[in-house]
Amino acid sequence: MSKTSNIKPISYFKANATEMLSELRETQQPYVITQNGEAAAVLVDPTEYDRMIEAIELLKLVQHGEEDLRMKRTMSPEQARTRLTRERARRSTK
Repeated sequence: MSKTSNIKPISYFKANATEMLSELRETQQPYVITQNGEAAAVLVDPTEYDRMIEAIELLKLVQHGEEDLRMKRTMSPEQARTRLTRERARRSTK
């Protein structure tokens, strides 16, 4: 289901790209571009695109953390401190 009401056919986009980009900058509301009546692309402003990528990356980190919990790949804060201390010492001797 589309989260936008700005749905335009590709023919409209081709004829009105400059106007659509101007409106996109002003409103920051994405456009769904259709081709043969089906959604083919989503046009978003660069700032929103960056936010989406950051959110996806954060969700991936959460997913990895949840997997680590399920697989019991965890350690106590004390174990983490000890491991970091050893790693720092190892790196400083190189």
